[in-house]
Amino acid sequence: MKRVASVIGLPPEHREEYERYHAAVWPAVLERLTASNIANYSIYRHGELLFSYFEYVGDDYEADMAAIAADPETQRWWAVQEPLQRPLDERAEGEWWHELPEIFHHD
Repeated sequence: MKRVASVIGLPPEHREEYERYHAAVWPAVLERLTASNIANYSIYRHGELLFSYFEYVGDDYEADMAAIAADPETQRWWAVQEPLQRPLDERAEGEWWHELPEIFHHD
């Protein structure tokens, strides 16, 4: 299993809309995440920062991430969500959410 944590900014003027969308995520988006071996996916907010965490339980992370990115309903969801978010300056090239290194884990 691969654990993935990442962060992105959420301007205060978009907080209510973002949280409203995430109170009722589109079923097709959730189905695609499950089909792509994403488990225990959570998003938390601290002020103007969103923190996400999920566990990847599949065998081919790159292929499953590509399947998510190619999914038309997910693309439509992202088109709605991206204007609400503010990527961090320190994100890597090609990242939208900035992936964080794991420093500690205890089972």
